[in-house]
Amino acid sequence: MARYTGPVCRLCRREGMKLYLKGERCYTPKCAIDRRGYAPGQHGQMKRKLSEYGLQLREKQKAKRIYGVLERQFKIYFEEAIRRKGVTGENLLRLLECRLDNVVYRLGFAKSRTQARQIVRHGHIEVNGRKVTIPSYQVRQGDVIAVREKSRSLDFFKEMAEAGKARIVPEWLSVNYDTLTGEVVRMPNREDIDVPIQEHLIVELYSK
Repeated sequence: MARYTGPVCRLCRREGMKLYLKGERCYTPKCAIDRRGYAPGQHGQMKRKLSEYGLQLREKQKAKRIYGVLERQFKIYFEEAIRRKGVTGENLLRLLECRLDNVVYRLGFAKSRTQARQIVRHGHIEVNGRKVTIPSYQVRQGDVIAVREKSRSLDFFKEMAEAGKARIVPEWLSVNYDTLTGEVVRMPNREDIDVPIQEHLIVELYSK
């Protein structure tokens, strides 16, 4: 599966806000937004007024970058969101939020979504007792997500278990850091998704 491999701090600067793509670094003075809070490139410091299309495009790019999804896959998610009952924009965010790599991040088993993706790809995660190595796997209500037993002894997961106890987990998930297991209690509502995205702008962009 294709993925972005360039400098992620550049993406935050392009969107003009912290997307928290590098985990703990984003909370330190080393964060690129704090050091250089303007867009990258030769003309990054120029002030430009965005058109309606520009605003819609930036919102789509922001969503893609937060969840680590490229254009083709993002469009597939949007088409699926249209087919589902309910509000298209909320359906889109729900599909992105229910990706396995995002859930692993939300449960506190990883410091960032990028790291969560790598953890899944390396076979450290199981869903309902079966190893899953597909980051885009869609979790469902009642699914049990756990760090595989043989991986729990790794120093990294011991650190995550200790740090996770101070972490706020979304209400639609439950977690036990002693066993490094979590469960999807229910599907997320819009108010459960705290990403800074105006999904109606994405819907307007694709509806043209």
